Amino acid sequence: MNSLMFKYILSACLISGLLAIGSCKKESYSFGDIKAPSDLVLTTTIAGADAANPEGNGSGAVTITASSKDALTYVFDFGDGTSTQPVPTGTIVKKFTNPGTSTYTVTVNAIGTGGAISTISKKVTVYVRFEIPEAIITALTGGSSKTFVTDRNAMGHFGVGPADGFTPSWYAAAPNTRAECAYDDEITFSVDANKNISMTVNNKGESFLTKAGTGVYGVSGDDACYAVNPGGTRKLAFMDATSGSTAAVSTRIQFIVPGNGIINFGTGGKAYEILKVTANTIFLRNIGTDGNAWYQQLIVKQ
Repeated sequence: MNSLMFKYILSACLISGLLAIGSCKKESYSFGDIKAPSDLVLTTTIAGADAANPEGNGSGAVTITASSKDALTYVFDFGDGTSTQPVPTGTIVKKFTNPGTSTYTVTVNAIGTGGAISTISKKVTVYVRFEIPEAIITALTGGSSKTFVTDRNAMGHFGVGPADGFTPSWYAAAPNTRAECAYDDEITFSVDANKNISMTVNNKGESFLTKAGTGVYGVSGDDACYAVNPGGTRKLAFMDATSGSTAAVSTRIQFIVPGNGIINFGTGGKAYEILKVTANTIFLRNIGTDGNAWYQQLIVKQ
């Protein structure tokens, strides 16, 4: 091998070695200081909330805003079982969909440099209006308000049957056979501009209670009339019926009466399924504390 060729090979080997050494050099990266966001604040504004409707107008819309120092982004958990959602701006309008009044815990993770996290949570109570069929709104309220009483002249205006049935197969009261306190109650249904329906009961000082249900109202004894406060005006929460009923026996719409749940007599139940409704009558079913299905029929007051 001549000297020129040797020098060439030696130079090539030296260059390759230097490249190999250079390629093994570890790169160095820097993320800067790890800094968690500070002064984290979370606010919620419910659409349509006011003194009369603190849980909102029924749309379920809530403006949620998070703010802090040194946050790069925010991740929201709305507390309703939906997946978490990144919200870089810190503000989002969330529409809750569970009918009725529900309380959710909204949690926000503010993410800073290096992935450092600050967390804040807040409870928000929201009313979501169920889309009540217009026919039911009209039948119950006439577009404004209607007052009903017990349909004392109808067969089965009071009744009871098994929980899996939809007729008062065990007992159906004959006309005018119940205690008089069950017949003088006046039940008024009203609708507002947002199509929320409220109910006011004037029980003239007493309500009829079933024996099994008396404990719910703070008394005890047999089926009888008791001095019970019906609770003033109450906003009703409407929803699809949960009984498994069919269209052949029911409208498949139910509503919940907050408070003690009394309409014209108390069984301990608060959820009432509308089995049938006409321009003048309402036929209702509820499950009492005894586990039985109780029935009541109302008629427009003349």
